[in-house]
Amino acid sequence: MAKPTKIREDSPALAVQTPPEAPPAVNKLAPAAEWVDQRSGIGKVIKGALRKIFPDHWSFLLGEIALYSFIILLLTGVFLTLWFKPSMGEVEYSGSYELMRNIPMSEAFASTLNISFDVRGGLLMRQIHHWAAMLFVAAMTIHMLRVFFTGAFRKPRELNWIIGVGLLSIGLIEGFAGYSLPDDLLSGTGLRFVDGSIRSIPIIGTWVEFFVFGGEFPGELIIPRLYMVHILLVPGLLLGLISAHMALLVYHKHTQWPGPGRTQKNVVGYPLFPVYAAKAGGFFFIVFGVTTLMGALMQINPVWLYGPYNPSQVTAGSQPDWYMGFVEGAIRIMPNWEWHLGSTTWSWNIFIPFVGLMGLLFTGLALYPFIEAWVTGDKSEHHLLDRPRNAPNRTAFGVACMTCYGMFWAAGGNDIIATQFHVSLNDVTYFMRVAVFVAPVIAFIVTKRICLSLQRRDAETVLHGSPTGVIVRSPDGGYTEAHTPVSQGEAYTLTRHPQWTPVESGGRVRQRLSRWFAHGQIAKPTAEDIEAASHHAHPISPVDAAADETASIGSGKDAE
Repeated sequence: MAKPTKIREDSPALAVQTPPEAPPAVNKLAPAAEWVDQRSGIGKVIKGALRKIFPDHWSFLLGEIALYSFIILLLTGVFLTLWFKPSMGEVEYSGSYELMRNIPMSEAFASTLNISFDVRGGLLMRQIHHWAAMLFVAAMTIHMLRVFFTGAFRKPRELNWIIGVGLLSIGLIEGFAGYSLPDDLLSGTGLRFVDGSIRSIPIIGTWVEFFVFGGEFPGELIIPRLYMVHILLVPGLLLGLISAHMALLVYHKHTQWPGPGRTQKNVVGYPLFPVYAAKAGGFFFIVFGVTTLMGALMQINPVWLYGPYNPSQVTAGSQPDWYMGFVEGAIRIMPNWEWHLGSTTWSWNIFIPFVGLMGLLFTGLALYPFIEAWVTGDKSEHHLLDRPRNAPNRTAFGVACMTCYGMFWAAGGNDIIATQFHVSLNDVTYFMRVAVFVAPVIAFIVTKRICLSLQRRDAETVLHGSPTGVIVRSPDGGYTEAHTPVSQGEAYTLTRHPQWTPVESGGRVRQRLSRWFAHGQIAKPTAEDIEAASHHAHPISPVDAAADETASIGSGKDAE
């Protein structure tokens, strides 16, 4: 089968040649379709949508994984909704799991055990649902990292970036609500964690706790309330934001990597139908199949091992789902800072790492596109992506933030680290308190040096060609490696990125930040540099080639 040909959105190839006339096929639905089209004009919209061009690159699949995981969550969630009882009323378990029989527990936990042991396919659906939730948040996170490091958040996609931040934050709420529903000892411990975090809010914390839990913790209303949030409120918000996200994606055109024939005004790739639709459909079943295999073969959240929730107990070595681990770690390593003002206690040791850290994270993510545009003075539209190496300070800053997140995340398991490696828990805590500040700085410096080194290599490749692996000895005994000139298309790709220039207006803060952002970048080879270097690529004898190569290296312009 022949591979489909890539076309451009503005290409004449989109024009369809009329085939020779053939006897018209009888279609019984044609009159009805024509009737609807004449009154709604939907035919033109559908035709244009089916010919929409999408670029082809593996990194664009990350967003699709998040979308397909959400669909899997909806499908499996409908099944679980039929059997789950969101009630904290106390019952004695009488199901088939003998180790829990006759033990008092909530109806929520009893129905979870019933789904796991007595409903045919229930445990498989539970585990698929939980793995899909983990994959949903992970795919959104990695997708946003791809968007950040490639500069896909810039004008005109700032609004879509904010929607993505909203999807990620609401996804965390949805995951926590679903994680708490079984009312087992592990999820109850997490719920107690959130209860303490809410109470740490100065002045109003106690009132907020009473509002959320319907009284003192744990109350009898939190599971029914979380159930409505989990199956109705948050999924509706997610569905609406995903629809808006996809609509803006179609409206703005898809971003693409730089390359020959790719500009800020076109899209090179495959049409939605039939090529992209077939690929997307196949990829959905791959994601569904892998998630099903994970649900069938990899155990997750075995609530029967934890038992029902009891406020007087706590699970040893308890850990939240991975996406909440950074908050747990921040609270574990935070010093014991408290204020006592009158009859009130201000628990900064809880409030700062919980409310403060999450607020800083999502506020910073939402504002970053506008901060970078203000620092760089860049007001132009961008439809071509940046290679991360070509924005070294942005890339280094992103890696530093990831490193800080990783340190918090690792701190969330400080007790596990201490027991597994036989070290002091206090030593691990003290080390993490320092690492969350020192490790990001080291990561920034190392990442920036790597980006600048890659920029130098790209400049050398454009000027002197790609290494061939052939070592040539010159008459004076020196050894050099022969190079092959790069193609015009590759040279275009390696020099397509913009050069950042500091702004000279807007105050000292903006000027300093702008100079910092542009500092250290390697100058791209100019047309004159490439023309001068091309004279060294003519075919000559091996001996002269070695001498020519040596002269080329010695006289080449320093990229810095």
